[in-house]
Amino acid sequence: MNGKDLGLLIIRVGIGALFIMHGYPKIMGGSTQWLWLGNQMAAIGITFYPTFWGFMAACSELFGGVLLVLGLGTRFAAFFISCVMFVAFSMHLGQGDAFGVYSHPLALLVVLVGLFFAGPGKLSLDAMMK
Repeated sequence: MNGKDLGLLIIRVGIGALFIMHGYPKIMGGSTQWLWLGNQMAAIGITFYPTFWGFMAACSELFGGVLLVLGLGTRFAAFFISCVMFVAFSMHLGQGDAFGVYSHPLALLVVLVGLFFAGPGKLSLDAMMK
């Protein structure tokens, strides 16, 4: 084990846990919550099937968070959660929100893109399965 692998573990577990905590209430919110989430896709020009897209965003956060914590399918999870954060960033920016509002999804997007390229590290189920 080296510092890089420990750092990737800390990032994966920390970010993954945050997305689990954010995704669970969105899943449990049901179709009303999913519709609201899906309507945010209009920020990038997608206006069809908002309930479906909202459900997919909630699933990406919850199940993607679990995958990040485990280090299983890390790049897959990071990609899909990155898409959700891109939409969140675009929505806040498009609404003219202050930097303090849109910087949160932007910061998470940067970390997730970094995880996508760096991979999970040796302290992960992905590495154990190689």
